[in-house]
Amino acid sequence: MNLTWLLRMAKLSRHPPSMRRVIIGAVAIGLALGIFGLEWLGLWPDWATLEPARRAPRLP
Repeated sequence: MNLTWLLRMAKLSRHPPSMRRVIIGAVAIGLALGIFGLEWLGLWPDWATLEPARRAPRLP
């Protein structure tokens, strides 16, 4: 763990985020986990899935 992360954790411990920000973060994480779970179970619709991007061929 580097110094930047330690300083960031110290700042968060001195000035914790508001309850509203914590709830927004929890809802965002919950939505992401819900979408992941639907896709893992095979219930995610095909129209909402991105096709893999085609890469340009590499020149020798």
